[in-house]
Amino acid sequence: MKSRAYEHYSVLHKMPELAMHEYQTSTYIAQQLYAAGITVKKNINGSTGVIGIIPGKQTGPIIVLRADMDALPYDINGNPYVKHGCGHDANASMVLTAGEAIAKEGGLPRGELRLLFQPAEETLVGAKAIIASGEIYDADIIVGIHLRPMEEAKLHEATPALCHGASSMLLTTIRGKNAHGARPHLGINAIDAAMLAINAVNAIHIDPKVPYSVKATRIQSFGQANNTIPDCVKIWFDLRCQTQSGIVELLGRVENALNHTVNGIGATCESIEQVAWADAAEYDPELVQIAKESIKSILGSTLPPMYTIGSEDFHFYHTLMGKRTVYIGLGADMTSGLHCPDMTFDPAALDDGVAILTDFLKRACMK
Repeated sequence: MKSRAYEHYSVLHKMPELAMHEYQTSTYIAQQLYAAGITVKKNINGSTGVIGIIPGKQTGPIIVLRADMDALPYDINGNPYVKHGCGHDANASMVLTAGEAIAKEGGLPRGELRLLFQPAEETLVGAKAIIASGEIYDADIIVGIHLRPMEEAKLHEATPALCHGASSMLLTTIRGKNAHGARPHLGINAIDAAMLAINAVNAIHIDPKVPYSVKATRIQSFGQANNTIPDCVKIWFDLRCQTQSGIVELLGRVENALNHTVNGIGATCESIEQVAWADAAEYDPELVQIAKESIKSILGSTLPPMYTIGSEDFHFYHTLMGKRTVYIGLGADMTSGLHCPDMTFDPAALDDGVAILTDFLKRACMK
């Protein structure tokens, strides 16, 4: 017999939706919450966000259990499609099932549980939309969970602290000067300036003891014709670092490199815009310890804290609100990996996640 979590997953997996367009997903989740007798708030801050509220048996902390809902866009031979390639359908299924179990027991022993189904994690704007709503400003604890690739954690393994790094996406506009291709000396080639800028960024180094990465990921020129010296180029740079202080250092060095190199041939760095960013993980030590105890109780042992310079907008709940947070990484024998269109995992992991979350909530509410 398939578990309750697998039932939810089977439905959600078949309705993948892009960030801020999780209409079917949020409708299904709200319907299931209503059916379990859970109070529901929908369309949080005008988004597809959903919050389920389960009062506890006694007064105590307000604990928010968060799941992301959005899927990813892909393209095969020019045919666009949407798929859950990051496991958000699994995350939502585990949180929904854990919430149903707590509701069936009449709530937590102490405190209130709020089930937060957040939109738009992939675009790093969903958490900010929830924060802006004010719906969880009174929360004491916020906990999340996410499946991990096999090389990080196998089935029936989990880490109590999945430590994401900080990331930033910069869009820079380089301005040169138009000229005819036969008279390049009369122009300033923005592509030449862009090449210099990319090489300068590639030469940036910070403390090698801290994992980091900085590189150009997209370039676009705006020449008016093939035989015209282009006067404008846009470059997107992806910056990542394990620490918050490291990403700040990288940002400063990139800006310095861009301005100085393009100026050397007479071009200008017209603008440097941070179009997306995510903060590094900073977890509450007591919550990490509780998560460790829960994982050991359910799986028999626990992995140590896990570090990745992948990013997550979950961490805005700490950096922008000052909330106590923790984020569990769950093994699932996942192949080929997160964001791969052919990603698969063992659904037995769903029951592990539900058990760990349920145990964690009961322990955390007593602290």
